[in-house]
Amino acid sequence: MSKENTFYITTPIYYPSDKLHIGHTYCTVATDSFARYKRLRGYDVMFLTGTDEHGQKIEEKAKEAGVTPQQFVDKIVEGEGGILDLWKLMNISNDRFIRTTDDYHVKSIQRIFRRMYDAGDIYKGKYSGMYCTPCESFWTESQLVDGKCPDCGRPVKYAEEEAYFFKLSKYAQPVKELLLTGEFLQPMSRVNEMIKNFIDPGLEDLCVSRTSFSWGIPVDFDPGHVVYVWVDALSNYITALGFDNDRYDDFDHYWPAVHIVGKEIVRFHSIIWPAMLMSMGLPLPKKVYGHGWLLIDGGKMSKSKGNVADPYLLAERYGVDALRFFLMRTFPFGSDGNFSNELLISCINADLANDLGNLVSRTGAMVKKYFGGTLPAEQEGDDAMDGELIAMASALHEKYAAEMDAFQPQNAIGEVFKVLSRANKYIDENAPWLLIKDETKKARLARVLYNLVETIRICAGLLVPFMPETAAEITRRMGADAIVWDDLCRFGVLPADVTVAQGDALFPRIDMDKELAALEEISAAQKAAAGAVNTEPVRPNVKIDDFAKCDLRVCKILACEKVPNSEKLLKFTLDDGSGKPRQILSGMQPFYPDPAVLVDKKVVAILNLPTRKMAGLESNGMLLSAEQGDLVRLCLVPDEIPAGAIIS
Repeated sequence: MSKENTFYITTPIYYPSDKLHIGHTYCTVATDSFARYKRLRGYDVMFLTGTDEHGQKIEEKAKEAGVTPQQFVDKIVEGEGGILDLWKLMNISNDRFIRTTDDYHVKSIQRIFRRMYDAGDIYKGKYSGMYCTPCESFWTESQLVDGKCPDCGRPVKYAEEEAYFFKLSKYAQPVKELLLTGEFLQPMSRVNEMIKNFIDPGLEDLCVSRTSFSWGIPVDFDPGHVVYVWVDALSNYITALGFDNDRYDDFDHYWPAVHIVGKEIVRFHSIIWPAMLMSMGLPLPKKVYGHGWLLIDGGKMSKSKGNVADPYLLAERYGVDALRFFLMRTFPFGSDGNFSNELLISCINADLANDLGNLVSRTGAMVKKYFGGTLPAEQEGDDAMDGELIAMASALHEKYAAEMDAFQPQNAIGEVFKVLSRANKYIDENAPWLLIKDETKKARLARVLYNLVETIRICAGLLVPFMPETAAEITRRMGADAIVWDDLCRFGVLPADVTVAQGDALFPRIDMDKELAALEEISAAQKAAAGAVNTEPVRPNVKIDDFAKCDLRVCKILACEKVPNSEKLLKFTLDDGSGKPRQILSGMQPFYPDPAVLVDKKVVAILNLPTRKMAGLESNGMLLSAEQGDLVRLCLVPDEIPAGAIIS
């Protein structure tokens, strides 16, 4: 297949610091819809998504969890209910999934970094400024909002370290010219934001390495430096095609790409990324499309803020296709949208249960009732009665394609539902229940039902990018074997004597009040579980003198290892301040699978317990831990408290 008929589209690679929410799902479903549309048109499509797994935030969260960074991201990406599970649930049709911890990507990034360094565009310097750890972003004082991060609103801290810098300022003019074409970055409102807020005030050179943490790709020619997030993350779009690695070999075939991203990372994709590609002498992306945010109560969805909607719950209650449809139908792509459960339920009831589902059910039921499920070949048309519906259905593909090519899925769906609405009106105009009463009008009735079946077939086929399973089921019920683009461009593909199948209601109506009450109960239960405390009754009182008998001290962990032939015990070697190492055994192995992460941590231990033997080893004391359900963690003490300090 020629390169002219290829289409490469990407989502951003998501940061696996926690489970993804409906905002991430919105972006990925949109990208999936565009990929499915292009496949329907016969394009050779490459659809990429993945995860951005390095950085200080991941390193810190892994330490808090008592696991290695790799174990931390593995659980969120590959674990039960993780990112891969979510995309499988949402029927995402990505061709590749890249993780920035993949070996081939790591090797590519080291080569890319060196390419830009050898080109004279990366130099060593010193960074000093304000840094937001959750966003992994540096900010100047002028960019801060009330002294806080302009993206997430959280506190920033002063950071100073040796670093490599990319000469971003060198590319300010060519990037500005690229943006002003009006084709590279859309919607146009994003172009104005980028030029006004970042380019015209003066682009500063970009920090592209860090030395204050180690969870990243090493700069192979300068130990101690790791490649900072934007070179690492942005380059995934070309490393996944085999650029500078031998994992794949289709970079020349598929590149350049269309990047679908949230507006909060448009700056990186429309300024930094093309500048990097210019530095390497590579073709620039075809397009960057920055969609808006889904808002809850007027605020951006955020894992850190906790105002998220759970796509697993919504898909379970309403169906995957209904959720996919709602996301693409309801919010203008490129603008912010306010998410609410009321809006979701209203969309399902109005569009899916009434306009689409009812039309499919009524048509199938009438073909079954009046003709036993198979229409007669003898049919009688009526130009005056049929003309408008047939004309609308025949022209639908052109209007639909124009909107999809402009990355306006909500408008494409809107065009489909104009035809569906006309089909529902067509039923009332022709009144099949009256035609059946006149024997001489059976041929006319057959043509009315045929027109409805054909209209539904075309509309269902054009809905396949948004509701793949439902579209396929409707197509089957209407007697078509497959969904083929050329067949969606013309009316009259089905044989006159088509056999139509019936089935259960595609989308049963939802009682709004009852459903909202049920969702409120679920939400309350989830909040209670998230903030639950131990409900075990408080133990009987003890005298203060009895408590004072416990010798509680801070101990530093000198070594920690698994006890042989034990699935629970860890052996701790501790500095308790006495000058002699103390050995304590503790059943913490299930909660700290990599005991090395505990070395140098400060913990609390009861020292004056009788020595006891466990697995043939002596244990001299007990470590304090906190437990809530399945979550168990050692009680850690700040580093500044010395070993041997008394807990009182």
